[in-house]
Amino acid sequence: MSRIGSRLETYKDAGKTALVSFVTAGDPSVATTVPALHALVRGGVDILELGVPFSDPEAEGPAIQKSSERALANGVDLVAVLEMVCDFRRTDANTPVLLMGYYNSLLRLGHERFAKVAVEAGVDGVIIVNLPPEEAMGIQPAFAAVDLDLVFLIAPTTTETRARSIVSVANGFIYYVSLKGVTGAQQMEVEGVRKEVLRVQSYTELPVMVGFGVKDAQDVRRIAKYADGVVVGSALVRTMDALQNSVLEIPDALEAQVKELRDAIDESDRDTHQ
Repeated sequence: MSRIGSRLETYKDAGKTALVSFVTAGDPSVATTVPALHALVRGGVDILELGVPFSDPEAEGPAIQKSSERALANGVDLVAVLEMVCDFRRTDANTPVLLMGYYNSLLRLGHERFAKVAVEAGVDGVIIVNLPPEEAMGIQPAFAAVDLDLVFLIAPTTTETRARSIVSVANGFIYYVSLKGVTGAQQMEVEGVRKEVLRVQSYTELPVMVGFGVKDAQDVRRIAKYADGVVVGSALVRTMDALQNSVLEIPDALEAQVKELRDAIDESDRDTHQ
């Protein structure tokens, strides 16, 4: 079992909701990324999602698109991202790290080579946004051989038949996209998301995380009442964008922002289990 599975299993037994964060590797600078990751952990993040910059991130909204552009301008590619994970692992051997990116980047290395070097670097799982489950069969053996989780997304438009097919090939957790749109888009409709998450939970034992429209403590407090975890990305990326000319302030800002989210989740967990 990967670090992702182990941590989420522990949280499920304890009735805790996981907090997952997303930032783009190399944004706003290469030197910022590892200190930012450590700051997120100090603030209370349970799983780190690290974006691999890509020139055509079709699932991303404006904030993350711009972060990917900045990272690419800084010369960041998949190899550089893995080096950042290695650096992070020098002082944190416990926090799960998940890469989020596009199949194009992985394909250049090949499935087996990528899986091997990713795990050696300290990566625990991967979200490949543009990889349909029908194509996963060619990747799964290489990933399974090194215990690298392949996490899939389920959207509001996903039919039950297709969702069941997705959960049959997924590992680690299911990422439920909370709205029709890109990351950081409009306000989510919480009750509708709740019903869909409960539906997905009814036919998989994998934890279900909710992301794409999560902006603040109010959002995470409400989602934590029914989801196994909450994913926050664009809100953190916007914080880093605002401080790109004062990069030394980024770790403290992220830590404070995440602590507020963590406190909201913990408050919701206490209310749910009282």
